[in-house]
Amino acid sequence: MKKAASPSRAAPAPRGRPKVRPGALAPAASAAPAEDAETRIYQSVVSGVMSQRLRPGTKLPEAALCELFGVGRSTVQKALQRLAHDHVVELRPNRGAMVAMPTREEVGMLFEARRALEAAILPLVAQTASRADYASLRRQLRDEHRAMHSYPQTEWARLASSFHLRLGELSHNPILARYLAEIISRCSLVVAIFQPPGNATCEHDEHARVVDFLEQGRVAEAVAEMDLHLRQLESHIQLVETQPERSLADMLGLA
Repeated sequence: MKKAASPSRAAPAPRGRPKVRPGALAPAASAAPAEDAETRIYQSVVSGVMSQRLRPGTKLPEAALCELFGVGRSTVQKALQRLAHDHVVELRPNRGAMVAMPTREEVGMLFEARRALEAAILPLVAQTASRADYASLRRQLRDEHRAMHSYPQTEWARLASSFHLRLGELSHNPILARYLAEIISRCSLVVAIFQPPGNATCEHDEHARVVDFLEQGRVAEAVAEMDLHLRQLESHIQLVETQPERSLADMLGLA
């Protein structure tokens, strides 16, 4: 008598990648593209503002940004929140997002705070900076001077700020340096947007005189030179609101 056939067993799954339930990895897989899109929106707006394509007061409708970048509303909202945090755009209730349009009073307070910070930082630099630090500052000034004559004016604000940031580092006070970095970022944005053609954001000779005074121990003169330098920088700013004449895609550099 033949033995009854035992129930057939399922063939073992081939070795290799384990089977994954469809959609199980969807959230993780889509997270990176969403973050990339958020960064792309952020960088496009910052670039448009710094290059003066996006003028102050330009509206940034969420629906239009969704369509231009092919993303959902939540991704656009996250990018706009980052931009608002960095004072590039303003988020107004019932009016949406628009490129920031600082008032004369706000610009005045911004530069007043910057003058106070840099006046506090310079004596600390004079106390702690070494000969090597001063030599490094002078090399940096030479490099920046060459770069400022090789780049368009809209890039000058970014290049010129590095000298001031380096002074903040040399103060060896990380709290002052952090606040200075934040306020320089805001000042650089204002200068890039509102400074008329033909004006350098920072004059090389004024920076060099600050370093000379510091190295000679003439701290009060270094502070006075920096104060004058920042007041002149502020005086070049012309707060003029203009109406955009191009499409949003063009102003974002996507057209």
